Amino acid sequence: MTQRKSDEALRRMASIVALLAALTLVILKVWAWVATGSISLLTSAADGLVDVIASTVTFVGVRYAARPADSGHRFGHGKAEAVAAFVQALLLAGAAIGLGIESGQRVFNPEPLNQTGFGIWVIVGSSLAAAGLVAMQTWVVKKTGSTAIAADRAHYVTDVAVNIAVLVALLLERFLGWGRADAIGALLISLYMLWNARGMAVHALSQLLDRELDSDERIRIREVLEACHGVEGVHDIRTRDAGDRVFVEFHLEVDGALTVFESHAIADAAEKAVEGLFPSADVSAHVEPAGIDDVRLDQLVEQGTLKKGQGARVL
Repeated sequence: MTQRKSDEALRRMASIVALLAALTLVILKVWAWVATGSISLLTSAADGLVDVIASTVTFVGVRYAARPADSGHRFGHGKAEAVAAFVQALLLAGAAIGLGIESGQRVFNPEPLNQTGFGIWVIVGSSLAAAGLVAMQTWVVKKTGSTAIAADRAHYVTDVAVNIAVLVALLLERFLGWGRADAIGALLISLYMLWNARGMAVHALSQLLDRELDSDERIRIREVLEACHGVEGVHDIRTRDAGDRVFVEFHLEVDGALTVFESHAIADAAEKAVEGLFPSADVSAHVEPAGIDDVRLDQLVEQGTLKKGQGARVL
């Protein structure tokens, strides 16, 4: 099995496990909320419901992103993962706002809880299950770099934090009689959910808007290229993260007296060198004679004079 197929299998496995786990946990939390009347448990249950929807979106997104390039999508379908992550962020933000409003009302109008012991046991079990799921997803993200799985993991990291807050609130309610602890805990959870949604949206948008790789990655690319035999210069490096792979394009300067075959061999070696920096990469080199005087993307970007359509022409 190739590395890419292995990564796709891991993504699918992680998305299926997350979906089943989320569905089970939300049923338990809804049951506990009905039994206790706890607003913090309702917050946790709602977060779990968002997890179910988000995991479904992730499952569909991962499967779609794994499709090979076709005539209509020659760069592949990798951005489907970023779309899935952005949808998850919107769902999480919507749930956080709705629950925050309800929690704020409960702070001023607290309601007594029932069967808090049962709620405590449910939330302890949910916490352990969520922690195990986060550990599994962390391993998958390290192996595959999947954006959608990383976004899904953020949900379950939030879920662990949510469960801890709910547990503290229920313990304070049960043993110290703090009537507003449940509502205050739910309000804090809502704010935390909203903060996580913001981070997920920013990360997804960086892919959807073709943001360049970090400067450290671009430096690594340049250093590898300049170290290749026959390369006399490099410019106009363009990069983007497509979720399942990165795309790298650059202009490679070689001796103008070389034959087309010799220049092509240098470009092939340079492309392979860059591919070795990433788990999965699509690399394209444009070869040109060293010292040629032409319009360069690097200069236009530095001067801030790049106009619509000009980037395509300089490449």
